Amino acid sequence: MWRTFAAISLAMVLGSAAPAFAQEPCKPGELVINFSHVVQSTVDPKGDFATMLAERVNTEMDGKACMQVFPYSQLFDDDQVMEAMLMGDMEIAAPSLSKLEAYTHRYRVFDLPFLFEDIDAVDRFTQSEKGQELLQAMSDEYGVVGLGYLYEGLKHLSAGRPLVVPSDANRLKFPVQNSDVSVAMIEAMGASAQKLEFREVYGALQIGVVDGQENSYSNILTSRFFEVQDGVTETNHQLLAYVVFAHQVWLDSLDADVREQFLTIFNETLQEANAQAAKTNEENRQRLIDVGYAVRELTPEQRAKWVDLMRPVWRKFEEEIGVDLIEAAEAANQSKPD
Repeated sequence: MWRTFAAISLAMVLGSAAPAFAQEPCKPGELVINFSHVVQSTVDPKGDFATMLAERVNTEMDGKACMQVFPYSQLFDDDQVMEAMLMGDMEIAAPSLSKLEAYTHRYRVFDLPFLFEDIDAVDRFTQSEKGQELLQAMSDEYGVVGLGYLYEGLKHLSAGRPLVVPSDANRLKFPVQNSDVSVAMIEAMGASAQKLEFREVYGALQIGVVDGQENSYSNILTSRFFEVQDGVTETNHQLLAYVVFAHQVWLDSLDADVREQFLTIFNETLQEANAQAAKTNEENRQRLIDVGYAVRELTPEQRAKWVDLMRPVWRKFEEEIGVDLIEAAEAANQSKPD
């Protein structure tokens, strides 16, 4: 059985690694739910969500189920966690969307630059029929199902000079991770992309290896990019997010009442975590302003210039992403409540 191999493999790893924050051992007879991720237990939206979820499961399902969280790559790094889940070694995981490239390109819709106007548009899309269908993108072929979307925040562009219209970025250098979409975006701006690990960006900005960066307000604050640049343009151009996956066989194996209770707790916690992440980003936006960091807002006319420039980038990737998803995402900008 898949669970037997999973237990043996996981036990081998646990022999050399313990959870990075205090948690009670599971009781005999409890269903054990393991959640591995790569960030800190707190401060980061993913870490906060995992901790919140474990606390609720362990309190409300005491005696029936027990969740163990393994943060900061204690069990698997972001490149390994999906492989572990596919093999049945992990029940819950939330890898970065870029780590799903080996399995599907459908999630690249969230990377398309300037597709979503704001986080509310993102939420309308993810809750739409197409957004919910996207959670099943890896179900049939790989046996994992998306339970929901966890947001970290929308990204914004900054450089050594204000970026108000696309031509302001001409000839500048921006760091990117391994994302073909991001490279295409930077090149469309007339700039050049430099592949760097996130931890290298601060030093690269400091010595001029790169001229700009793109991150959420929370990342800009916690990584102290405000020390080496004077401001940012509120572009909302890409989404930092995760899909929280579960192993389909494991989920289907649960008793109906246990599965229903777990999914109810999961959905309520996810909604709370996303609301908290949005609140935290707004608070960090204000903290940046308070330390003298300029936050430049685009007028509708200025944003339209960025969108028009990026439409060819959308078309470049539309076949692998799906025109249906792109159209549904763009429509979410127009479906604002009255």
